[in-house]
Amino acid sequence: MGKTSSAVKDKWNAKAYDEIKIRVPKGEKEAIQAHASALGESVNAFINRAINNQIERDNGGEQV
Repeated sequence: MGKTSSAVKDKWNAKAYDEIKIRVPKGEKEAIQAHASALGESVNAFINRAINNQIERDNGGEQV
């Protein structure tokens, strides 16, 4: 991937997404990756789904 392609992707990501960095205990990253993979999801998709499901539960079933 060339510099131009990376720069374009970085610019798009900065415009379209907010970033949240999380830390997990050693070894948990691999467990999360394995679980997401077993569900056919990326780690990012799995974490987003988990967050959205929890927000929905916390809001009494109201979707985000």
